[in-house]
Amino acid sequence: MSKPKYYITTAIAYTSGKPHIGNSYEIVLADSIARYKRKEGYDVFFQTGTDEHGQKIELKAQEAGLTPKQFVDDVAKTIRDLFDLMDTSYDYFIRTTDEVHEKQVQKIFKRLYDKGDIYKGSYEGLYCTPCESFWTESQLKDGKCPDCGRDVKPAKEEAYFFKMSKYADRLIEHINTHPEFIQPVSRKNEMMNNFLLPGLQDLCVSRTSFKWGIPVDFDSRHVVYVWLDALTNYITGIGYDADGNSSEQYNKLWPADLHLIGKDIIRFHTIYWPIFLMALDEPLPKQVFGHPWLLQGDGKMSKSKGNVIYVDDLVHFFGVDAVRYFVLHEMPFENDGVISWELLVERINSDLANTLGNLVNRTISMSNKYFDGIVKRTGVTEAVDEDLKQVACNVLSKVRSKMDHLKVADTLTEIFVLFKRCNKYIDETEPWILAKDEAKHDRLSEVLYNLVEGIAIGATLLEPFMPRTSEKILQQLNTTTRNFDDTTQFGLYPDNTKVTETAEILFMRLDVKEVLAQVETMFADRNPQVSAEIVEEKQEDGIDLEAKEEISYDDFSKLQFQVGEIISCEEVKKSKKLLCSQVKIGSQVKQIVSGIKQYYSAEEMVGKKVMVLVNLKPATLAGIVSEGMLLCAEDAEGNLALMVPEKTMPAGAEIC
Repeated sequence: MSKPKYYITTAIAYTSGKPHIGNSYEIVLADSIARYKRKEGYDVFFQTGTDEHGQKIELKAQEAGLTPKQFVDDVAKTIRDLFDLMDTSYDYFIRTTDEVHEKQVQKIFKRLYDKGDIYKGSYEGLYCTPCESFWTESQLKDGKCPDCGRDVKPAKEEAYFFKMSKYADRLIEHINTHPEFIQPVSRKNEMMNNFLLPGLQDLCVSRTSFKWGIPVDFDSRHVVYVWLDALTNYITGIGYDADGNSSEQYNKLWPADLHLIGKDIIRFHTIYWPIFLMALDEPLPKQVFGHPWLLQGDGKMSKSKGNVIYVDDLVHFFGVDAVRYFVLHEMPFENDGVISWELLVERINSDLANTLGNLVNRTISMSNKYFDGIVKRTGVTEAVDEDLKQVACNVLSKVRSKMDHLKVADTLTEIFVLFKRCNKYIDETEPWILAKDEAKHDRLSEVLYNLVEGIAIGATLLEPFMPRTSEKILQQLNTTTRNFDDTTQFGLYPDNTKVTETAEILFMRLDVKEVLAQVETMFADRNPQVSAEIVEEKQEDGIDLEAKEEISYDDFSKLQFQVGEIISCEEVKKSKKLLCSQVKIGSQVKQIVSGIKQYYSAEEMVGKKVMVLVNLKPATLAGIVSEGMLLCAEDAEGNLALMVPEKTMPAGAEIC
């Protein structure tokens, strides 16, 4: 039985320069949908690429001292490298300078001209070079281009036009009878009320004022205008032929199941493109989804300010999957999302380091500590197990419900509900307490099996969105990804499987001040003139303490300092200051009570590597035995900060 096909495309990236993170978001979103569809059993074809013609590029190339082809070759490579960096699984990367595409555009233009849908005239209006669009005076917004807000200039030239109004009624009927065609619904309403219902003007489809474009082969003074050139990539890239000899691949894949585009180009994809297809007697795409924008939270990204956020910079600081998670999770379905360095650090620390990374680390560490890494079912169950199993087995149905409507952010939230439930299960079952009672040995084994199974289900569902992280988790559990349908069954993790001996830290907790300082340095290196104007060097005052009596080396050598890993932590009841941590030091676990509740939450402590005074005589604090001391630094205002190793060190490493 053959798989159902699924053809998904992104808008092709304009090669005027390196895309910032807001432009790169779309390819990650499309990739997550494509990967999800493959997991669901579809034969997916995922196309993306670059839009490489137009006056703006011609001018950019002149400024750079390059030919237009040299210029777009460089930029197209940069764009493709960024897409590859983000692990995007596209099947075909089309360039509008590809010879096959250019020949088909010429044939399409001629066919539409012969049909009478394209005619020669002249255009006089107000032209926006960046958008490559003509406007009438009434269409301007505050005298500027209504799309980008830049200046427009009067222009007049001979041009070919497409008879848009000829197909307007047919398009209106299609939109009304296919409510899924334009999504979200607000985009459909905008197109109907602002453009279609008031009446369409004929569209300029050629230019004579510049040369960097596909020549109209029967009128050499003209080049094909950008939208007729760019939009047709969705069919030329899969083998469309205007002479009627389209490829087997085209006949299989068209119509597209999803055009994923930014909301700023929704008009071109839901009005111009469908009308071009109607004129060519080709089916319309099944759905056009106009996603919102990703905006910078601390001010508009500006090259002149030197604060543009690029995806490769984010990967350098945070890693591929952390960036994928942020842009997918923080982008609402319909409204614009916000990105900032502070928000990234906050989300990585809370969701990725604490909720996910710490869960995996604790589970593997406890499996190794208590059972030499062997995960085994014993059948010793309790009522609390059933809720965990129910949550795990129900995630897929919720994921499918969200993904059916392309609500990727909500999908990730549902998957992380499972990871949070696993963390709660640890708190409920208290494995470290079970481990102290030999009679509860089998119960402890069952608890750890349930945790491993819950994590395996979550990691499988996470694969389309964070493929590297999913793979790392499953490798540490010594298992493989499952079919999606198998995630509805709890207990498929093979009995007596041995997990990895050392848990890999999936995501390190980050210090926002350190990250911001590094980011400031990066921007300063790129734009020293601007940085000199806006950055003031800051220098903290030191703190002088009253000197204590000198000690000898023999005195110091009596103190044993080691690196410890906090595997669990809870607040001490009836105490405003104390936290009680279970700290792994080598093969031992020590219980340490610390007066740091004001500065750290119990959840925040888990997973930290800390510096521990190990051989401190046990003391009782608030009725709880403390078997050591966590080292902290204190500033002049009494604020505390845990002392942590600068680099990753194993629990038990000696501090000397």
